[in-house]
Amino acid sequence: MTLRSPNLTDEALSEGEHVLATGRVLLIACGALAHEILALKRLNGWDHLALRCLPANLHLRPEKIPAEVARVVTEERAQYDDIFVVYADCGTGGLLAKECASLGVEMIAGPHCYAFFEGVDAFAAHPDEITAFYLTDFLVRQFDAFVIKPMGLDRHPQLRDMYFGNYTKLVYQAQTDDPALTEKAKLCAARLGLAFERRFTGYGELETALAQV
Repeated sequence: MTLRSPNLTDEALSEGEHVLATGRVLLIACGALAHEILALKRLNGWDHLALRCLPANLHLRPEKIPAEVARVVTEERAQYDDIFVVYADCGTGGLLAKECASLGVEMIAGPHCYAFFEGVDAFAAHPDEITAFYLTDFLVRQFDAFVIKPMGLDRHPQLRDMYFGNYTKLVYQAQTDDPALTEKAKLCAARLGLAFERRFTGYGELETALAQV
């Protein structure tokens, strides 16, 4: 098991799995949440929490998430007093919850990270937003790597209409009040030909869930 300095967190977000810091409780999380989780650890002094991140690009193949989480739980269980999975369902169709239940570990509630940043109940209050495309701080920073290139829009921009023709707006759920990120999010909306909306969510129910671990 390799320990990585928190200073390497941003560099490691899309490079596979890394253990970031040490503690009695292990968080197994999506790499897209590493920056936010480490910020919450610092703000709250949660030195008892360790963090191991799986590749953020697993979201492109969500059917692989349950098996990857199970593998890490098996590898790490003996090293920690407890393990908490910082994934929502994330497109696994309930399979991740079933896997966590069989392993005897808890996971965060909600359909995906967009819901727990905004609050699951608040997110559910927007049933008309089926035509909204959501970005978080991480996805704004990594827009080319996680949206443009995997969809081939850098090579075939004409695919934009096929992928986004039924979307009407881009909703930027901002975890931090960063004007530069907001401007970049506006550019992302413009590149996709979508209206722009910004909602400051902060860390939402991610902070609430981790506070209970």
